[in-house]
Amino acid sequence: MKKIGLAWQILIGLILGITVGAIFYGNPDLPTYLQPIGDIFLHLIKMIVIPIVISTIIVGVASVGDTKKLGKLGFKTILYFEIITTAAIVIGLFAANVFHPGSGIDMNHMQKTDISSYKGTASEVGSQGLAETFVHIVPSNVFESIVKGDMLPIIFFSVLFGLGITAIGEKGKPVLAFFEGTANAMFYVTNQVMKFAPLGVFALIGVTVSKFGLDSLVSLSKLAVLVYVSMAFFIIVVLGLVAKFVGVNIFHIIRLLKDELILAYSTSSSETVLPRIMEKMEKFGVPKPIVSFVVPTGYSFNLDGSTLYQAIAAVFIAQMYNIHLSIGTQITLVLVLMVTSKGIAGVPGVSFVVLLATLGSVGIPPEGLAIIAGIDRILDMARTVVNVVGNSLATVVIAKWEGQFKQNPDALKESKVKSA
Repeated sequence: MKKIGLAWQILIGLILGITVGAIFYGNPDLPTYLQPIGDIFLHLIKMIVIPIVISTIIVGVASVGDTKKLGKLGFKTILYFEIITTAAIVIGLFAANVFHPGSGIDMNHMQKTDISSYKGTASEVGSQGLAETFVHIVPSNVFESIVKGDMLPIIFFSVLFGLGITAIGEKGKPVLAFFEGTANAMFYVTNQVMKFAPLGVFALIGVTVSKFGLDSLVSLSKLAVLVYVSMAFFIIVVLGLVAKFVGVNIFHIIRLLKDELILAYSTSSSETVLPRIMEKMEKFGVPKPIVSFVVPTGYSFNLDGSTLYQAIAAVFIAQMYNIHLSIGTQITLVLVLMVTSKGIAGVPGVSFVVLLATLGSVGIPPEGLAIIAGIDRILDMARTVVNVVGNSLATVVIAKWEGQFKQNPDALKESKVKSA
């Protein structure tokens, strides 16, 4: 009997979770049984992400060797991220201004969700300026950053450590071998953890649907449809053109990552697929040093789906309150979102927190977020997929820019064999 591939297992888990959640909508007992299963899966993923990021960045930086080369790589990576993120925000603003998803909504009849749990984090973010964001990148205690899962300081430390290994020459080889072994061992652990993915997806989506039901999606269907269509447009047109420019087909990358995209969509977490993305993009033809640097950095600086969603949601709330946003105000919103989204990358519910922190700065009532909080998980699923595709393509772009990309035509075939 032919074994069911991981992508199909996750898809079956997703459908069963939605079905069970809809059947037991409003039942307080279902989350009690399912939430621990979903939490265990997320904990397993978080357990492996930090060791993989640290070990692969250190190995990648040490492989580059030359500080000047690394500086050029870093500059090109950040420049590309800023260009593509700005494009995402502009498309979000354009879509919201053209289709007016928030016009004509009666807020008195809308179900509101408690957003108080986000307010503490949002107030911290709101007080962060550009200078504070840069200060935050440098850890005062790297072990504290590791415990908190604070990605930017971890990346900063790992880059410096990798440069240190290179600088000490022969003495650094045993240390480098240790981190290479750590990376390989963690990739093996990842493959074992992924066997639990269908069950984790079933539990997580089941809890979400049982809490919010499908009714909340219907009442805000115009916003949901616009977000999904905008995300699809961004992947197919914007990222598709970028992919064509560097000589690859965006649909080939999507096919290569189909298992990871279904998992990222189901769990609303790009962390769940970080190790597998790095592995697959390396097999696709991107050199290990570039993959090791670009992917973790992209998880903090290249949140295309999140920023696109934030732009649409901000205008949506303004339209609900009949607030006119001038061109100048919308440009201000773009600049504020670009800074704040970098400052707190890695925080759970990052898009929601960023919006809470920034809406007030352009005169939009943050309380309006309580209306869309009920479907935030559904929207989060779409933006996570865009983040994953965007970061995967970024590795190809930077590798091509560096003249080091050699596409492996067998990567797609190998992916099919593994999924089968």
